[in-house]
Amino acid sequence: MAAAIARSYSFQPRSLFNSNTIYNPSPYGGYSWLGPAASRAGTTPRCRQICAAMQPRPTWLPGLDPPAYLDGTLAGDYGFDPLGLGEDPESLRWYVQAELVHARFAMLGVFGILVTDLLRVTGLSKIPVWFEAGAVKYEFTNTQTLIIVQLLLMGFAETKRYMDFISPGSQAKEGSFFGLEASFEGLEPGYPGGPLLNPLGLAKDIKNARESKLKEIKNGRLAMVAILGIFVQASVTHVGPIDNLVEHLSNPWHKTVIQTLASSGS
Repeated sequence: MAAAIARSYSFQPRSLFNSNTIYNPSPYGGYSWLGPAASRAGTTPRCRQICAAMQPRPTWLPGLDPPAYLDGTLAGDYGFDPLGLGEDPESLRWYVQAELVHARFAMLGVFGILVTDLLRVTGLSKIPVWFEAGAVKYEFTNTQTLIIVQLLLMGFAETKRYMDFISPGSQAKEGSFFGLEASFEGLEPGYPGGPLLNPLGLAKDIKNARESKLKEIKNGRLAMVAILGIFVQASVTHVGPIDNLVEHLSNPWHKTVIQTLASSGS
């Protein structure tokens, strides 16, 4: 089998696998090359077994060959780009940042909706359901003032983020933010740091923080799916997610998404 695979790649097995080449079990399946140095490290003969058919990296669809521009270096890259939107390197760089920002907003949104809905359902607070919160009149100020303040604050933050995207590190230069640059010192575009935005000092070495990046983008993608589900749920049932959960738990076999959609369509 090894010889057949080697012939299909037009080289001889001896040129690829020699007595000094070691292959070790890989966490992704198959074997990983350890090189000649490993043979001098006292590895066992079992590690010298030849594995000709190396298993490729995980993709969103098993067996699918990912595009060449998605080479697995990006956090959470599983080769998903059916429309080819990331073929241009500059576009891909922008889409990566856009996904990261949307993921973070989705995580905050899901957390805020669930917590406030739980407080409302349990009677601990008279907070309105999340999709009616924008129509509530607040006593401490009016709606117009809130909109203006939000536009100014969000506009400033997003402008700083965009300027750091087009010129990495420019927003951390001395004098770029009233002398407070050290408090917002960025690690790299999309990953701000400093004592205000990274008080726990997590992932200070952002270049080697692939695991943390992967966890964040996975949770962010899950949150984006969840927020879409909450939107659809509110449109169909006209109540909050905690109300829907309580109703389902009260009669799990007859209060499901199937019955809900069927009753809403009739």
